[in-house]
Amino acid sequence: MGNCLDSSAKVDTAQSSHATSGSGVPKFSIRTDRSSAPSSRAIQSFSDKSNASSEILSSPNLKALTFNELKNSTRNFCPDSFLGEGGFGYVFKGWIDEYNFSATKPGSGMAVAVKKLKSERFQGHKKWLTEVNYFGQLHHPNLVKLIGYCLEGENRLLVYQFMPKGSLENHLFKREPQPLSWEIRIKVATGAARGLCFLHEAKSPVIYRDFKASNILLDAEFNAKLADYGLAKAGPTGDRTHVSTQVSGTHGYAAPEYVTKGRLTAKSDVYSFGVVLLELLSGRRVVDRTKVDTQQILVDWAIPYLRDKRCLFRIMDTKLEGQYPQKGAYTVATLALKCLSAEAKFRPKMAEVLTTLEQLVNPKKTRFVI
Repeated sequence: MGNCLDSSAKVDTAQSSHATSGSGVPKFSIRTDRSSAPSSRAIQSFSDKSNASSEILSSPNLKALTFNELKNSTRNFCPDSFLGEGGFGYVFKGWIDEYNFSATKPGSGMAVAVKKLKSERFQGHKKWLTEVNYFGQLHHPNLVKLIGYCLEGENRLLVYQFMPKGSLENHLFKREPQPLSWEIRIKVATGAARGLCFLHEAKSPVIYRDFKASNILLDAEFNAKLADYGLAKAGPTGDRTHVSTQVSGTHGYAAPEYVTKGRLTAKSDVYSFGVVLLELLSGRRVVDRTKVDTQQILVDWAIPYLRDKRCLFRIMDTKLEGQYPQKGAYTVATLALKCLSAEAKFRPKMAEVLTTLEQLVNPKKTRFVI
């Protein structure tokens, strides 16, 4: 963890409001203080390439790429290369040489995911800069690897390793030929927990702030890796118990104390993790307006069933067709219930969450490694 982000690095971000997330779930942004408003100096740095370059933290693992290289690698960002859209911008699949990073023909070299900023707004630049600085400094098997970036004129792009299985969201909620098995679901949850543990336990702790199914990407073996650091925040230091900030995120995933008071801690991520555990158990979205009123908000609907082992089957994903261990399912349900405690102090730390999940994978294992 020697490569952890230095606590003095100014990579904070004030996010703009987005109408929807990539999953179609409403996103929100409620300003709670005026300190996050961009200064005239900061706005000038966005339009001044030399100033913008100076904001990027040095990292020997990142490659500065030209816009033409990325344009060629994605075949001019053609529709056939389009992978998806998120709060940051549009994502395209590209191909580059793994040694000199020059563009190659599709199917040759190394596949990459190229994220292109949607607009030239200041807030977009801040989110782009946050991703560059966090992903450039923090490295872990359960974090998506940032390969390079482009800062050229008004162009802001990021180049990540390509994740062939896509997002957890796609596998859970969209029509896939083969639904995720119980074993794969636990594997994904465990990998994602390792990623959050690494961030929380880093020398300079990081709060992810946007943990959700669409931000959990899967490699060819269904190993989970966290993506999209645009909302990440440095954790509290010294005697501070929390970080006060404007509220940004995706409706349904954010912890209650964060939504109502703007108080952000690592336990806020724990709450979000509990929501994803519910999605893994039920196969339902965090918010689903197609359901009857009492079932539209997943947390409100599911919590009563989590408390009773005899009723748990009522919320289990029917696509599992009953192929899951009842004891294991109840363990995950109990863990989700703890993570979703209304008061942050009653939620477990991510280290405890990870220990519980790893014991499901390997009952003889009593310790974890991050």
